[in-house]
Amino acid sequence: MKKVVAISSIGGHWIQLLRLKPVFEDVQMVFITTKASFKSMVSESDTFYVIPDGNRTDKIGLLKAIKTLFVIYRKEKPDVIITTGAAPGLMGICVGKLLGIHTIWLDSIANCEELSMSGRIAKKIANTVYTQWEHLATNNVKYKGNVLK
Repeated sequence: MKKVVAISSIGGHWIQLLRLKPVFEDVQMVFITTKASFKSMVSESDTFYVIPDGNRTDKIGLLKAIKTLFVIYRKEKPDVIITTGAAPGLMGICVGKLLGIHTIWLDSIANCEELSMSGRIAKKIANTVYTQWEHLATNNVKYKGNVLK
């Protein structure tokens, strides 16, 4: 059975990530976020991890998250990593790429005029990048619809 890591920060990124769950009915799911109480939002059959939070102004938090992600990925051995962002998701695909894991970035629907800052970075790292806005699609950024309707 395939194993998918789904990782994001809290808030809208997490809600969008959860909306993808029906796509992964036949895989083993591993959810990663920065808030322990979000475990109640995933099924008991899913694996759940909390990583330290960090962002561009909290580089120590990012380094702690990266270290934790290496440990989780080595333990779980996922086939695919998918994220809706932001910084935790970007760190997640960076670590995944270093370990040779297929990575997917789904840019937030909130970014309707251009890709998010993290999305612009992810475009250079992730194996596949999706936008939720058709007019933002390019040769290397795909559009297949949005997850919030």
